[in-house]
Amino acid sequence: MTVLTDHAERFLEVRHGASLLFRYVYEAATPAQESTRPYFHPVRTLGGREVTVFRPEDHPWHHGLSFTCTDINGENFWGGASYVHGRDYVELDNQGRVRHDGWEGAPGAEGFDQRLTWLSRAGGPMLTERRVVRVAQVNAKAGWWALDLAFTLRNILTEPAVFSSPGVKGRSSGYGGLFWRGPGSFTKGTLLASEGPGGPGLMGKRAAWAAYVAPESWLPVSTVVMADDPGNPASPVKWFVRNEPFACMGPTFMYDTAWTLAPGAEATFRYRVVIADGALDPARIQDILKGG
Repeated sequence: MTVLTDHAERFLEVRHGASLLFRYVYEAATPAQESTRPYFHPVRTLGGREVTVFRPEDHPWHHGLSFTCTDINGENFWGGASYVHGRDYVELDNQGRVRHDGWEGAPGAEGFDQRLTWLSRAGGPMLTERRVVRVAQVNAKAGWWALDLAFTLRNILTEPAVFSSPGVKGRSSGYGGLFWRGPGSFTKGTLLASEGPGGPGLMGKRAAWAAYVAPESWLPVSTVVMADDPGNPASPVKWFVRNEPFACMGPTFMYDTAWTLAPGAEATFRYRVVIADGALDPARIQDILKGG
């Protein structure tokens, strides 16, 4: 049985039996320099292993699992310094934020529909968003559960909204969009992908899905899978991944090419995230993503 609880009009918690699946913080209290936005943390396996980290010392603007962008028309929704070609990372007063505006209907155990607005550093509205979050499946016997996410962005500016990244501006890699940061215990884990051998070589490569298997340690092994929907813009996307000095991955629709949303236009980005106890192999991942 899955149960959702709203805490102090600040965050939602979803549990399956006694297991906390995730906490979704929709009224974040993070510093403005970290581009305040909703985020998922902690996210846990059915067995109780935590697979996200919040505000790590090396990158405090990494907030568990969140949907964001490094640059929209010069506004930084990622947090921290901004990449400037020829100058590397520079501290600029350009951090935007994503505001929770309300719910479409009441949040329930199956999930919730949220209304949000993306605001510039000066407070000007740039995008509206409808966010749909669903616990798609819980397979307690097999030890995994799946989360379906949909982010529908609408450009409310009178000019195009240009989504960019350090990779677009000349850095060797770019990042933005749905992004997962794993805890320290995941460092030097195994990266898998739907195409190719996986590993750190997945950086900048296109794939329908990517997965991260935590290394053997004093903690039980677990796996995080992120799947890009084939109907998403720029799909199949390029991936930003690392397994050291820390664990992270994300399907990046503006990895090295800017993506533009026209005035008044909207686009939807859909993803499935699978959280599993144990080490999943590519064949099992494919089976789960097909509904098995």
